[in-house]
Amino acid sequence: MPGAPYLVDSNVLLRWVKPDDRDYPLVVSALDAVLRQGAALCYTSQNVAEFWNTCTRPLHRNGYGLSPQEADRRAKFFEDKLQLLPDTAAVHQEWRRLLVSYNVSGVQVHDARLVAAMRVQEVRQILTFNDKDFARYSDIEAVHPRSIPAKRL
Repeated sequence: MPGAPYLVDSNVLLRWVKPDDRDYPLVVSALDAVLRQGAALCYTSQNVAEFWNTCTRPLHRNGYGLSPQEADRRAKFFEDKLQLLPDTAAVHQEWRRLLVSYNVSGVQVHDARLVAAMRVQEVRQILTFNDKDFARYSDIEAVHPRSIPAKRL
């Protein structure tokens, strides 16, 4: 029986395509462990937007300073390996409902959009470094990469 699917948050994707990131080994280990459990790894168009934003934002503004062509190459790396959760009218409607019912404001609207896609597509776990950002959603389990056991040798 396959494991439960995970949405991979943008902060994990960004570290996964940057081998010199200090958290790269942790991310690779966590993703490998989840895959060994037979779980599907997923992403959304919202993840790609956040990823692209960070990749192409200048270094002095906490970005990677990459060209759009390099951002594209790096995005294709994970797009080829993960399953896209489609953006649908149902996702939009759930997102709008979440914004109002959870009193969401500011940058939290982006996480609410991820949660909407997860709910519509019946994905209950998100692999993220920002596990506290998802605490308000009791039906979503935010899993920090550090909480996934490393591969036993």
